[in-house]
Amino acid sequence: MAPPFTRIEYADRLERVRIAMQTREIDVLIIGDPANINWLSGYDAWSFYTPQIMVVGLELDPTWIGREMDAGAAAFTTYLPANQVVPFPENYVQQKEIHPSQFMAEWMISRKLNGQRIGYESDVYYLTPMAVDHFKSGLFESTWVDSGRLVNWLRLIKSPAEIVMLKQAAVIAGLSMETAYNRLRPGVRQCDLMADVVSTQIRGTPQFGGDQTALHPLVLAGESASTAHPMWTDAPFKKDQTIAFELGGCRKRYNAGLARTAHIGEPQNTLINTAKAVNEGMDQVLNSMKAGALCCDVHAAWQAVLDEYGLEKKSRIGYSIGVGYSPDWGEHTISFRSNDRTSLPENAVVHIILGMWMDAWGMEVSETIHVRKNDAICLTQFPRDIHVINP
Repeated sequence: MAPPFTRIEYADRLERVRIAMQTREIDVLIIGDPANINWLSGYDAWSFYTPQIMVVGLELDPTWIGREMDAGAAAFTTYLPANQVVPFPENYVQQKEIHPSQFMAEWMISRKLNGQRIGYESDVYYLTPMAVDHFKSGLFESTWVDSGRLVNWLRLIKSPAEIVMLKQAAVIAGLSMETAYNRLRPGVRQCDLMADVVSTQIRGTPQFGGDQTALHPLVLAGESASTAHPMWTDAPFKKDQTIAFELGGCRKRYNAGLARTAHIGEPQNTLINTAKAVNEGMDQVLNSMKAGALCCDVHAAWQAVLDEYGLEKKSRIGYSIGVGYSPDWGEHTISFRSNDRTSLPENAVVHIILGMWMDAWGMEVSETIHVRKNDAICLTQFPRDIHVINP
């Protein structure tokens, strides 16, 4: 096992992080998001349920600090030398009196980082207020700066090697949707169908295997399809149900999303007309998307179709996607909304999800899209029409 990318790729990412730190006048950066840690170093383990960070300085090489039993993963998922992997002892794990961030702060003090301008990620799931409080009290001579999503925004532009990884994830997404379609029948339990989908996601292809997607696959069946993120149950699928599948594929933690809709029995005109509007909207989104396009203009292209059909969708229609860990595969940067004036860069990859959640039913269509200089292309080639099951 080896890191998924070359040393040169990771060195380039580090250089970009340091340039951004200099621009923000940050001497030391504490990274808590495991997706950002992975992007910067390749580190990969299900270790983020206990505190772990990566510390990067303008004059300090990236150093992972985490639980002792997880330190070994650095040896085969990163190029980090031993002195850049710092384990905290087991007696720090989930104790009332001491916290791992106290150990981390003491290590930073030993490296003479106290008194510097330290940035930290304030809005990540994994760096808790308690952890930040211990950092600040331990490194009390430092100036603390909210670094926001500094690393996330650097991840927005994908390298050629990352595009390859996302294309492979998109292949797995297509296979997973094919499994869902083939398994869907009246009487089949939702949980049984999803077990087959997850198996396909992890099995991947003969050429490359898959990983667990950062957003667990979702099935929206019947009345539960009137909301966006219900969990599956052991209820059987029924005749005259509309079912939306929000699935995906993952390769080396790079995620590609794919949503489609199926119906058991004869679709009603309401579903047919809504699907027609959604498909036309997706076409307009793709036609409006290229490097330099504004997110709000892409949204406006979609909204124009909705207005024509007299439909409404209050939520955003998409976001950037890439390397990710549970509970989310979005990069937390751009969102396709009416007021987001972010300019799409060349080689961004985005997930456009057009979910229409109505009274007592719903449908979804989504694409993972590679933004290129003059156009945008879908990474998964899979029919968008409503998949009809004749019971």
